[in-house]
Amino acid sequence: MPEQQKLSVQQLLDKLQSNLDSGLTTKQVERQFQEYGKNELVEQTKPNFIKRVWKHMSDVTSLVLLFAVFLSVYLTFTGDGNWTKTIVIAAILVINVAISLFQEGKAEQAIASLQSMTTPTTKALRAGTTQTIDTVELVPGDVIFIAAGDSVPADGIVLETTDLLVEEAILTGESEPVEKQQAVDAVDETSQVYSGTAVVQGRAKVLVTKTGMTTEMGKIAGMLNATQAEKTPLAKRLNALGIRLSVIAILGGLVAILASTLMYNDALADSVMIGVSLAIAAVPESLPVIVTLSLAHGVRLMAKRNAIVRRITAVETIGNVTIIASDKTGTLTQNKMTVTQFWSKNTEVKALGHKQEQLNDLPEKFDLWALATTAKLASDEQEKDTGSPTELAILRFVLAQEVDPQQVLKKYPQVAEDPFNSEKKMMATLHKYDGKYLAVVKGAFDRLQFGDQVDRTQMQQHHDEFATKGLRILAAGFQWFTSDPGENWPEKLTELECLGLVGIQDPPRAEVPAAISEAQQAGIKTVMITGDHLETARTIATEIGILQADELVLTGQELNQMSDDELLKKITDVRVFARTTPSDKLRIVKLWQQLGEVVAMTGDGVNDAPALKAADVGIAMGITGTDVSKNASDMILVDDNFATIIEAVRQGRTVYQNILKAVEFLVSVNFAQIFTLLFAILIGWGAPLTAEQMLIINVLADGIPGFFLSQEAAEPGIMKIAPIKRASSIWHLGLGKRVAVRTATYVTLILGVYAIGRFGIGANNAAVGMSMLFFVLAIGSILDIFPIKTRQPLSIQTAFNNRVLTRSIVGTITALLIIGVVPNLARIFGVVMLPLTAWLIVLIGAILPMLVVEGYKRVQHRNELRAWAKET
Repeated sequence: MPEQQKLSVQQLLDKLQSNLDSGLTTKQVERQFQEYGKNELVEQTKPNFIKRVWKHMSDVTSLVLLFAVFLSVYLTFTGDGNWTKTIVIAAILVINVAISLFQEGKAEQAIASLQSMTTPTTKALRAGTTQTIDTVELVPGDVIFIAAGDSVPADGIVLETTDLLVEEAILTGESEPVEKQQAVDAVDETSQVYSGTAVVQGRAKVLVTKTGMTTEMGKIAGMLNATQAEKTPLAKRLNALGIRLSVIAILGGLVAILASTLMYNDALADSVMIGVSLAIAAVPESLPVIVTLSLAHGVRLMAKRNAIVRRITAVETIGNVTIIASDKTGTLTQNKMTVTQFWSKNTEVKALGHKQEQLNDLPEKFDLWALATTAKLASDEQEKDTGSPTELAILRFVLAQEVDPQQVLKKYPQVAEDPFNSEKKMMATLHKYDGKYLAVVKGAFDRLQFGDQVDRTQMQQHHDEFATKGLRILAAGFQWFTSDPGENWPEKLTELECLGLVGIQDPPRAEVPAAISEAQQAGIKTVMITGDHLETARTIATEIGILQADELVLTGQELNQMSDDELLKKITDVRVFARTTPSDKLRIVKLWQQLGEVVAMTGDGVNDAPALKAADVGIAMGITGTDVSKNASDMILVDDNFATIIEAVRQGRTVYQNILKAVEFLVSVNFAQIFTLLFAILIGWGAPLTAEQMLIINVLADGIPGFFLSQEAAEPGIMKIAPIKRASSIWHLGLGKRVAVRTATYVTLILGVYAIGRFGIGANNAAVGMSMLFFVLAIGSILDIFPIKTRQPLSIQTAFNNRVLTRSIVGTITALLIIGVVPNLARIFGVVMLPLTAWLIVLIGAILPMLVVEGYKRVQHRNELRAWAKET
């Protein structure tokens, strides 16, 4: 418990050198400000520009390219190379980093527009006068005033209060407001208020005891620095791919250097250049850019669907989540308490659904439900509703019956009030009407004293029926007095007439059950983690389809009694965790990850922040979310809607599929270049491609069309396949076999074309063979994108549905043909003018791989369908 609970109010005032009646003096404020600093949360220090750039260059693929740049620069200065390779490879690295930094900047700008949680000003008592000051200027010892509608600006002790109710959901996850009482001598939990919580009823005078990072909110924010985000599955897979390609490049380069120097007595500089060529052949230079563009395209589409992505790699990760751990209030529910059940004397129970429906016939005295409340509905968009969520629900229910609460109050002017407190669990108001006095009471059913004419057995039956549905229940009654009942009128409320019962809940969002069903079809388990009460959580979870009859519900107390090993045995069967703490949520997320699950965690409060950061994808709420939760998250839901997460999953899966297509498209050609170079060198043909030609193939021929694979539409049935397991390699789903088939096809084809060109058409002219090989590999790999871009059988519709991709293919092939027919360009890129016969062979050779890849894809597709049919 906080330290101040050990001290009395006077001891705290003395310790902070404050005064109950005058607050702090100007000098005391200055001294406290110097000691404690601003009343604000300190964000984790952002990395400087150099660190941010290095983060995007530290993957294995980029490091290999960086090494190639340095080696190329060295060889150029020694006279054994040229600047072409250096400029092209360096440009690729710069473009990739620039795109990533630009995307991060855009995301941070979007987030900045959402940071609007804290109250900008507050009323404070200083030097004996009440002043309005910025909340960041508050210091321990300040005496402040809070009222309904305010956000508590700092931790403090309640000195004086009138009916104070505070909603502490951002810290505890509990949706019900908490009553706060005046601290008399000893300070306890009931007399403390916390920074960032919301005042829903009443007013209070408060002594500020903690500000900034020392508040309860600040302590949880500080936990974030010790919580490290997991590296994404995609990053791990691409890093593993980069390591394998680097090993191949190093081994291939060493073999090539040894072969060319020992077997054929080539100069060392020439041999090193061959090694550099192999490194260039091994590394898919365009892949990092394509991955970044794919993720950025996903970011743009998600933003249009109300999901702002803070960490670009979260786009791919969200597509492969296996568990969505969702908060209840505001995400699965509407965050708006609503009357869903109503009963009155001599009527049947009215099930109102989740909308405030109008009753067919209003019971007698129904308008009295608008009384006995301190809540107030906003009269326009500029104002905010004030009062407890329960009372506001009743007022909205009354208004839906075309009964105006303001008119009712005018009809029955209020003359006295007996406020609610946790001991009475009821409140009453006294009204004057037509020379008589009317008392209206609302509260817990067992605290209201009804007259003999009321059938309490019937009321109890309906009360219990509402309770089994996890509803918050209020009873109401009224009593007439022929004359003024006097100051002790609340004690005379012993003959109440019954107004009825209301059952209130925060109802589910209408679109949530369908979204949960779709997630289930996609192989994703949805779990509720909430700080709310067990029965409330169970009811909502059952209603929206999260909880089935044979599945478990655990409370935070039960979690604390279980070891990690015990919880691991049960956790897969648990669908609802209720009454949880921040440490509970963090523990649950880490245990799931220990089981190999990819976890998306939603939340809006400070209490959710550590778990949000630890999850594979942390998803914060844009409307109700705190600054701390947003800063800890990877994604922000602008509309606080669970269904938006499912749309993000769909887009994430599309992005991941398109990245796999890019890997298949690029890596096959890289492997083909490596094996072709090695084979040609080992048999004495020398290098059949120059480094510049391989860069043209990797960057121009494959890179430009590859950029637009990111805009491919989702494959049919994308939300009916299981998520990719965390331990799966990048070669899963048949990708490895398709790459092997495509690589073997190209190696066989281009070596044959090279031999025909060099020893046949060119009469032992290596330049002719090199030129033909170059055009077959460059144009053929471009055409190959058609069978790769869709897993469905290729047709006119699927081939040309991505118009920007089609235009890039036409443009790139045109550019390659211009290189082949313009002498000056041909000379720069090391190709020669080819006769018509050679061009005919090039055309046939370029089309053949596309036909082979499409044929193999159809066979593989049929096998996948058969396997799927057996499983289902």
